[in-house]
Amino acid sequence: MNSLLSLEHISKGFPGVRALNDISFELQAGEIHALLGENGAGKSTLMKILCGVYKQDAGRILIDGAPVDFRHYHDATNAGVGVIFQEFSLIPYLNAVENIFLGRELRSPLGMLRKKAMRAQAEKICQRLDVNIDLDAPVDHLSVAEQQFVEIAKALSLDARILVLDEPTATLTPNEAEHLFRVMRELKAQGVGMVFISHHMEEIYEICDRITVLRDGEKIGDRNVSEVAVDDLLEMMVGRKISNSFPEKTPLRDDGDIVIDARAIQLHKGAPVNRFQLRKGEILGFAGLVGSGRTETALAMIGALPTCRKDVSVDGESVAMKTPAEALRRGIGLLPESRKKEGLILPFSIRENITLNNLAKVAGAGSLIDRKRESEVAETLSAKVRVKAPDCETPVGNLSGGNQQKVVIARWLNNDCKVLIFDEPTRGIDVGAKAEIYRLMKQLTAQGVSIIMISSELPEVVGVSDRVAVFRQGSIVKILEGDAVNSNEIMRYATGGVKDE
Repeated sequence: MNSLLSLEHISKGFPGVRALNDISFELQAGEIHALLGENGAGKSTLMKILCGVYKQDAGRILIDGAPVDFRHYHDATNAGVGVIFQEFSLIPYLNAVENIFLGRELRSPLGMLRKKAMRAQAEKICQRLDVNIDLDAPVDHLSVAEQQFVEIAKALSLDARILVLDEPTATLTPNEAEHLFRVMRELKAQGVGMVFISHHMEEIYEICDRITVLRDGEKIGDRNVSEVAVDDLLEMMVGRKISNSFPEKTPLRDDGDIVIDARAIQLHKGAPVNRFQLRKGEILGFAGLVGSGRTETALAMIGALPTCRKDVSVDGESVAMKTPAEALRRGIGLLPESRKKEGLILPFSIRENITLNNLAKVAGAGSLIDRKRESEVAETLSAKVRVKAPDCETPVGNLSGGNQQKVVIARWLNNDCKVLIFDEPTRGIDVGAKAEIYRLMKQLTAQGVSIIMISSELPEVVGVSDRVAVFRQGSIVKILEGDAVNSNEIMRYATGGVKDE
């Protein structure tokens, strides 16, 4: 029986880099096939070849057993290949119908738009997906999950039989992710073949049938999900055993210095008033469902969001912190959730990104930048956090997600920050790089740095945090420590399984 999709002996090189070497991959109709590998393993390159963005140097693509030649993206979509990228390709001010039919609008013989026909088709696709979307609202008014379904609807409107979903749950709530999985199962029953890319192992085991693992541009192997253990998959991905990616915790002293004492943070009138303390050398986790107020509370503390009431002390001194710049002067740095949009300037080099917030430190005579000194600082700090790159002149946009995160950390170390706020520190980062970020966080706390870690990944919260502040509906309902820092307790409080305390 012919496969729906076959990639045979695909190779691709870029100047100085062998991105893919003799990769073969098969997808059956009605199959959900996971494509796994660390960042830089070749997953994105392989999928860009599939959708016509790149042209392979060697090998061929077959659909239904027949060779195809994709010279550009439209060739792939015309052949029934749909790609839902991690970063959406929607036009924010257009509505869902306009986005679904963008560039291939239905028109009458006189060239008039057939708006009713397009809307009817969009409604039919949404019924197929079992989703209720406001088709008339600009898509930037829709939730992230609804935008995700608009992307899927766009692909299905092209009669896509092959769907590539790249980290589709990265910004979804658990309920939204489960809805997406229901839709994927329905599409599977309809014969659609799907390539699923995710760093979340629990999702792979919940939704996928088979797995292909890439490492350093090479295919390591195929496995049936039902026949392979998680540890074996991780070893295939990174080339070594990872028995425990979380560093060992050391007991905190009860009399540890209080670095931040947030006696009151209230975002607006009538909102909950949150209180917490951060001790020297600890990792305080902020846990809760998406939208529970974790990030908002942290941003309000450092002046990035307005507040109705705020009473915060740093090292025993009451401070206003009306702006993030003032918080930085107090030694508090933020690693934002969206490092590409808010944490880095991607075309800038590693050197420029590290020194960006503290140019006075590398200024020479006449306040001009001392390039030699700047390079020395950048090289020292990038080595300290183990950034993997040819040199510090490498554009940050060329780095993997894990190495980009390390550059942000290096920048705050260049500011001698004593408190770091990590917002979703390992989102979009592969399992090997996650272990490095955890190690680095532990190393920082051993040196006296205090960390607030905001994360939607329960294993991460439990494995890394010394104490956990659990949020629900904008309020810190419980601060857990010791043996109480476990998934069951966190979810009980986060979902309202116990009363507020």
